[in-house]
Amino acid sequence: MEFGKFKETQHLKPLIIHNKDRLLYDISNIEYSFTGRVDGNIANTFIHEASYMIINSLNLFEQGFFDCAFYSLRQSLEVSMTMMYLYNADEEERKEILSNWRAEKHFPMYSGMDKYLHKHESEFKDIKENMPEFFEVTEKVKKRLNKYVHKQGFNKLYASRNHPLVIAKFDDEKFTSNFVGYVKQCIGTVAVMRLAIDPMPVLLNDEEIYARTGDTMTFPYSDEFIKEYIGLDAIQQYKQTQMYINHFDCFMHEEKKSEVVTSIVKDKFVDVTRADEILEQSHLLSEAEYLGVVAMQNIASVTKFYTIGGFVMYFSNRDTLRTKNEWNSKVFDDFLKAEPPTNQQFDEALISAFQLPDSDLYLEHNEPLTENNIYNIEHIIKSLKQED
Repeated sequence: MEFGKFKETQHLKPLIIHNKDRLLYDISNIEYSFTGRVDGNIANTFIHEASYMIINSLNLFEQGFFDCAFYSLRQSLEVSMTMMYLYNADEEERKEILSNWRAEKHFPMYSGMDKYLHKHESEFKDIKENMPEFFEVTEKVKKRLNKYVHKQGFNKLYASRNHPLVIAKFDDEKFTSNFVGYVKQCIGTVAVMRLAIDPMPVLLNDEEIYARTGDTMTFPYSDEFIKEYIGLDAIQQYKQTQMYINHFDCFMHEEKKSEVVTSIVKDKFVDVTRADEILEQSHLLSEAEYLGVVAMQNIASVTKFYTIGGFVMYFSNRDTLRTKNEWNSKVFDDFLKAEPPTNQQFDEALISAFQLPDSDLYLEHNEPLTENNIYNIEHIIKSLKQED
């Protein structure tokens, strides 16, 4: 080993986290829990940053940079608390707080933000008061993380912990197990703090709510994730918060979509064999979805359809002749402008483009549409325009 490399690593003792891949997979529950709030873009940035801090902590721990690993883990909580602090203030105060944060002016630390949120009526305060046991564990974990960050105790020092004469005294298996326990609590805490922005990751976990919502950008927390990182009792306590109750009651007033309609709205999949059933709830479909299903129902060669300039694709249980999986939105723009816009070559298949009152529709089909097919589709489009 070259001298420089030896100097850089002589005080490090890399360790292995055997379930790291599972932890990384579970963190995806947080990363995919985007909020759809109009003012939520920055919140989504904080959600991702907290996730990355936890991911970094796992990587640093395995390399032997233990103090950095604990610091990164603690910062996942700090970043989440900053998100709470920014989004639980009223609009005018939020602008000032965000301006101070961006300008790197004086900004409170974790405890200061926590006190502020408890002093003011906030969603986070409601959550914390309804989930006392969960946050008691978080507080204990945060204090343990601080001991490592501030290097309190000889076992926190590289010079002591990895010294050749005393290294055998340290139980690496227990040390790693404790760290993984801290990681799990931080994952759960970040996930719960995310719920102070909106309750969608938990609401969408409920089948009754899932079938009453549209195509949301938020993905639900999985049952396994909730059980492992938040706890079934804790999530029931969260459901007693006013935010959750208000959202739940609001969605329960919406019409419940059937399984096949939910598949179209959420998964972009059309079960052509159940087209009649789908169209029983045609009023819950968009213009493009409705016309796409009607086309599939009546034209056997239609296999897929696209909308929003080709950015959104709906597939079905029919096979297309087209072998490529990728497509370009510019090509779809050309399809719509073509004269005529129907029966255009799309690799091995064909595309027919139609301008709807509020959107566009591109039918992918294996055989040319007949004049009668085109006439019927355009007739439906005219009726849609008259309704508008």
